[in-house]
Amino acid sequence: MVKKRLPGVLLALLIMFIGGLGADIIGFLIQNMQGVSTTAPSPISGIFVAILVGLIIKNTIGVHSIFTPGLQFSVKFLLKLGIVLIGLRLSFMEIMNVGGWVLPIVLSCILIGLVFTMWLSHLLKQSLRLGSLIAVGTGICGITAILATSPSIKSNDEETSYAIANITIFGLISMFFYPFLSFYLFNNDPVLVGIFLGTALHDTSQVTGAALMYTQYFEQEVVLEVATITKLIRNVLIVVFVPLISYFYLRKSNSSSKSFGTWKSIFPIFVLWFVLMSLVRTTGDLTFINYGRAFFLFNENTWENLWNSISNFGAQTLLGTALASIGLLTNMKIFKGLGFKPFYIGMAAALIVGVTSYIFVLVLGSFINY
Repeated sequence: MVKKRLPGVLLALLIMFIGGLGADIIGFLIQNMQGVSTTAPSPISGIFVAILVGLIIKNTIGVHSIFTPGLQFSVKFLLKLGIVLIGLRLSFMEIMNVGGWVLPIVLSCILIGLVFTMWLSHLLKQSLRLGSLIAVGTGICGITAILATSPSIKSNDEETSYAIANITIFGLISMFFYPFLSFYLFNNDPVLVGIFLGTALHDTSQVTGAALMYTQYFEQEVVLEVATITKLIRNVLIVVFVPLISYFYLRKSNSSSKSFGTWKSIFPIFVLWFVLMSLVRTTGDLTFINYGRAFFLFNENTWENLWNSISNFGAQTLLGTALASIGLLTNMKIFKGLGFKPFYIGMAAALIVGVTSYIFVLVLGSFINY
């Protein structure tokens, strides 16, 4: 079994590394043209480039069947493991420091984004699975939410790739536009700008990229901190909304039956492991604060390097490999059948989330102390 899977996994790893290198080169060129320091992290997601490279290979020279078992293994197992390890990035203590007013803003953006996107998908007579993926990608946390929801609603690789491409395109457009817009909308208030960027943009890489751009252009370090914490709050809510979306999908798709399957078909088990990793991170932080060593073993630098290394391995290597595999498995012919309507849905969803974020940040932002 290992011999059958190894070629595909190695191919996906290679494409993932090529994607990361390509993102660095593209990001360097963009930053250079914009006059931003080229020593900053690339604003372009290596994951997106890896998907794009995989798609190009699949739909030009093709992929030999010897790679299929490993590519499928990457999508089904490595993907979930990568999401689990990302949980180490989240400490619940960081959420408390921002204040209770951020949560209502985040919830409002998520709920309005989900409801609007699902309604528009129904109005335009699009696939319930595809509409669900675009909704969670736009409303919750971009690619991670799509990947967490996809197994629960049994979406195929083409729908997953389409949804990822959808939210990535509009997220990247917003990433370059929102830093400058938010400067004028919030009169250069770093806390309000950080919350806006953390709620209006889709993927974590996009939030970080926009916040870094703002920090460098307008010299407001607080923006990056607040935007990151706000995004982490959105990310942890994946454990609430992924089961809800899964339940909604199963209920709609089995409306003539009273049975929606077992609870395991509604709640993805790996999401619980994601929460467990977050609890591990929080416990380590608490024991360091109270006793000077995380878990009574690790000093500050060792503990930070440990959880950073593990979570980065999950986010970059495992998810990058899984997403490169999706690209290598996806035949672009499927998009002829889906058409452009899903992109209209993604564009409208991105706009409604941005407007919702602006309104609620403006109304509730003044109550936040940071």
